[in-house]
Amino acid sequence: MPVVRLPDGSERQFEAAVTIDQVAANIGPGLAKAALAGKVNGKLVDTSYRIESDVDLAIVTSKDAEGLDLIRHSTAHLLAYAVKQLFPSAQVTIGPVIENGFYYDFSFERPFTPEDLEAIEKRMQELVKLDETVTREEWLRDDAVEFFKKQGEHYKAEIIASIPGNETISLYREGEFIDLCRGPHVPSTGKLKYFKLMKVSGAYWRGNSDNEMLQRIYGTAWATKEDLAAYLHRLEEAEKRDHRKLGKQLDLFHMQDEAPGLVFWHPKGWAMWQEVEQYMRRVYREGGYQEIRCPQILDRKLWERSGHWEAYRENMFTTESEKRDYALKPMNCPGHIEVFKSDLRSYRDLPLRYGEFGACHRNESSGALHGIMRVRGFTQDDGHIFCTEEQVKAEVTRFNQDAMRVYADFGFTDIAVKLALRPAVRLGTDDVWDKAEASLRDALTACGVQWEELPGEGAFYGPKIEYHMKDSIGRSWQCGTIQVDFMLPGRLGAEYVAENNERKVPVMLHRAIVGSMERFIGILIENHAGNMPLWLAPVQVVVANITEAQSDYAADVVQMLKNKGLRVEADLRNEKINRKIREHTLQKVPYIAVVGDKERDERKVAVRVRGNENLGAVPVEEFVERLLGEIQSRG
Repeated sequence: MPVVRLPDGSERQFEAAVTIDQVAANIGPGLAKAALAGKVNGKLVDTSYRIESDVDLAIVTSKDAEGLDLIRHSTAHLLAYAVKQLFPSAQVTIGPVIENGFYYDFSFERPFTPEDLEAIEKRMQELVKLDETVTREEWLRDDAVEFFKKQGEHYKAEIIASIPGNETISLYREGEFIDLCRGPHVPSTGKLKYFKLMKVSGAYWRGNSDNEMLQRIYGTAWATKEDLAAYLHRLEEAEKRDHRKLGKQLDLFHMQDEAPGLVFWHPKGWAMWQEVEQYMRRVYREGGYQEIRCPQILDRKLWERSGHWEAYRENMFTTESEKRDYALKPMNCPGHIEVFKSDLRSYRDLPLRYGEFGACHRNESSGALHGIMRVRGFTQDDGHIFCTEEQVKAEVTRFNQDAMRVYADFGFTDIAVKLALRPAVRLGTDDVWDKAEASLRDALTACGVQWEELPGEGAFYGPKIEYHMKDSIGRSWQCGTIQVDFMLPGRLGAEYVAENNERKVPVMLHRAIVGSMERFIGILIENHAGNMPLWLAPVQVVVANITEAQSDYAADVVQMLKNKGLRVEADLRNEKINRKIREHTLQKVPYIAVVGDKERDERKVAVRVRGNENLGAVPVEEFVERLLGEIQSRG
């Protein structure tokens, strides 16, 4: 007589073994219809799972995060089912859940076309309407290998054969389709209604370029029609906001094959860069940082001592001179330690804060490069704080306040804080990691923020706090970080004289707020869809004359605005004013100041605000005051 304990604290007792779906039906018909799986003593299982003893049970529906993952995983199997029906000679390989959806890799004699995707998606919808039951079967490994070989599914047979021992494995069957999977899955295909196939790309079998190139079909799946529509709308918005397109349209930067992963900044883009850099330089100064500059190339021996050579070698650009090996720096920390070591330091000097707009290079694979978001050469607002263990909490709290203020000034107010913990491959002992992780938890508690913990995602030398910003269309971007490091200073011989005259190793805090300047500017472009706030706009004002008779006055207005520190251009071309306005509107200029005879005679400008707002004719001084106020407030 099993007793089932539910999340609300209630209990239900049954006369005999009972399945998850039977428990759901016992609770109510609504839950029975919505049930996708169960969570038995914390383990996710199918609704057909039999409960034979007392358990804690939660019924999983599409409203749960696990439920959405189940929908996506099951939709990947539905995709494979449809492909096998339409293209029987295609071989299936693997089909995992990814962010916002799923993919499945196939081996097929010809490339899938857009028309094929349409046919596959239509067939998937037909299979949904059939509402076929999804059932779990357990097979001996060797029997499954033999079965898939006979089916001509050589990749699937290879996957199963790689499982050690002749263990029992699970297969899932829906209609005539059967696939290897540990599960669980939704109870029937009718639960999978809201999906769309997105694209096809290439993927090497097992990620090895020596193997066959497979075809990867990507899809997205959601719990409701509204969620699917909202996601597709976000993708449309993201397409419009693509920083690569806007970078070209607005003449901000370009990239070319002769310098893969490196950015050619144009004057307008560099104006944005300088605004961000000078803003962050003020943050350095106000935070008590001393700005420094370190070499781009350092001897291999230094990278070996720091541990980067062993942990990061494949991502480093190297060179040789006079029989010495060097590497372009992929990060700035070893250089900052060398500056710290250049003089005898006392406990009275701590905390000692260094900041650098440090240019770094990393040998990213060509397939990972993405506009200015993922590059091989980048600059960070990088800083390192050398302090005592007792000072860690205060320094992290101070950094958190600075970071939140910066993000708000750039227009980001929805910030998620995450704590990345020790990875599998790391320096140091567990005792040191316990101390490092505890110090960050204490600091976050002192900051009064909520945080999520990410096991295994810390740096190889220490745990880190990450700041994830949500943009205007709901995407999350990880930019800022502060990392506590008990390892690297000691490895490189950094010491200070403690109060008792003993030599001690300082704690090192690695910190950045915007992170990669290139990536952050790309995020800003996409967040604002190129409509940069006035203080960040490459060109803040265009002064345009109607006829040549106002050219001198227009030039005077331009000079007046420039004298106030504004980025302003004159458009004195012999073109119709409507054409000028249209062109500068397309360039997303925040303000267009039009001058005709009346404006000239009255010392005014007719002001058009981006977004088609017309302020009419206002005195130049009043216009300047408006601009400076908007810049000051970073509105």
